Amino acid sequence: MSSSNTRQLLAALRMFVVLTVLLGGLYPAAIWGVGRLGLSHQADGSRVERGGVVVGSSLLGQNFTDDRHFQGRPSASEYAGDVSGGTNLYASAQDQQKALADRRAAYAAANGGAAAPADALTASASGLDPDISPENAMAQAPRVARANGLDRGAVVDLVRDHTEGRTLGFLGEPRVNVVELNLALDQLVAR
Repeated sequence: MSSSNTRQLLAALRMFVVLTVLLGGLYPAAIWGVGRLGLSHQADGSRVERGGVVVGSSLLGQNFTDDRHFQGRPSASEYAGDVSGGTNLYASAQDQQKALADRRAAYAAANGGAAAPADALTASASGLDPDISPENAMAQAPRVARANGLDRGAVVDLVRDHTEGRTLGFLGEPRVNVVELNLALDQLVAR
């Protein structure tokens, strides 16, 4: 092997060692440290606790089916995180049309004939979206108030308190996290 090839080989080995230490050790350690020290709630999965017990994550929807709680978006995966995803049905597919008609009828029956907003009819891409539109939450408020024996105004105020605006003021749409809203509702009912 010539001295030129030896120099190139040694330079490549040095670069390999340097990059391995930087990108295989120091960078992951720095990211882990930022996650643990500065963003520990998010790094732990944005867990939601009640009475010291983890009851869910604010990032994952749950299947609330009783009249006492606000109901989230439909889920093609039945809210199972290990198989999350959409149906992959096109909009005019017969199965999709039937699912939409069934959801529309169920929503109207449960919510006093209220027209179902789009997010009450369609599942999110992951099937695990924890958020609904404020319009969807407001349409459900009379049912939830009646089922819990609460004043409708108190439930509407609860929805307003849990409505988040657009991210950074311009990204996305206003939304209500159903998991957090239902936990607050349970606290209101317990008083």
